[in-house]
Amino acid sequence: MDEQEKQEGFDAIAAQLERLYPGQEGVYYGTIIPAFLGGGDPLDGVEIYQSQEERPHWHYITYGFSELYEKESENAEVSGFGFELTFRLLRGEEAEPPVWPVNLLQNLARYVFEYGNPFGSGHHMNCNGPVCLDSDTELTALGFITDPQLGSMDTPNGRVEFLQAVALTHDEMNAQMCWKGESFLRLLETRQPLWITDLDRKSLMQQPDIRASWQQGVQQDGSSTSALYMDEMAAQLENGHVTLQLGAGHTETISIMLQARVGKNRPLILQGREQVFFLNPGEHSSAQMDGEYIALTLTPEAVQEICQALQPHAGSYTMQQAPLTVVLVPTTIRDRHGNITEVIE
Repeated sequence: MDEQEKQEGFDAIAAQLERLYPGQEGVYYGTIIPAFLGGGDPLDGVEIYQSQEERPHWHYITYGFSELYEKESENAEVSGFGFELTFRLLRGEEAEPPVWPVNLLQNLARYVFEYGNPFGSGHHMNCNGPVCLDSDTELTALGFITDPQLGSMDTPNGRVEFLQAVALTHDEMNAQMCWKGESFLRLLETRQPLWITDLDRKSLMQQPDIRASWQQGVQQDGSSTSALYMDEMAAQLENGHVTLQLGAGHTETISIMLQARVGKNRPLILQGREQVFFLNPGEHSSAQMDGEYIALTLTPEAVQEICQALQPHAGSYTMQQAPLTVVLVPTTIRDRHGNITEVIE
């Protein structure tokens, strides 16, 4: 096999970018020592183009989530993880593209390669800090959706989808969790064409019409997110009664998710540091062990009672419609430096 054949996957991506940006030479940040030779960066590189669509911006595209060279995976239909990531950043007066999105994309690749969890359209991720580490931006999370210009394509090594990472505020990420991920991101695009990242923007959930459309969508469709991770979550089952500990700062999200999942006849999983807790819809409320996990079955009346009882402050609430006591403990909110900014108690 000659060298040309060995990089057919790479060349297929390059050809797709040439079709979108004919005659433009992209800025390519390649990895000096690739991961398979012991380097620290999983991706082979990231290429960046200047786009004039909607608002002038930089368009970043990765090389390395898919199989760029020889076909190694057994799945002939999909190349590697089946996607490459893209990112769009509002362009200012700078002559060269900022490098921080390249580092962001490499960090996302480390997560995918280490844990084997690929991203998909509609997914979200909490970055636990600003997407641009040296800024005070309110954008601290990412949503993922098919790049509106690059879409997907077939390569000699299988199909590849171009998946755009969309920078979100914390409350936008929560709103995406509580609805269908793709539907929420398309709602944001009505105010943020092409999902171009502007580090200075505020949350679009502050706009009344966006919030109203989101609320209508949640009520109509429910949520496509099946699990929530919460540090403070802990559950105990004793004599058929569950004591569930949650952070007081998460009551709004939990209430919405209960209605959007269990209220729509879908299960909801709460994931803590050491425990997994299942909430299931049913005709009769009950608590039991499901294998090694505690499971609570809730009627529609029990769901409504829990949502009405939850308050954004610490306290203990015993339900009448379900064998459940909810204990809310203080939630500590920290900034990117680890400093405490708020305690909800």
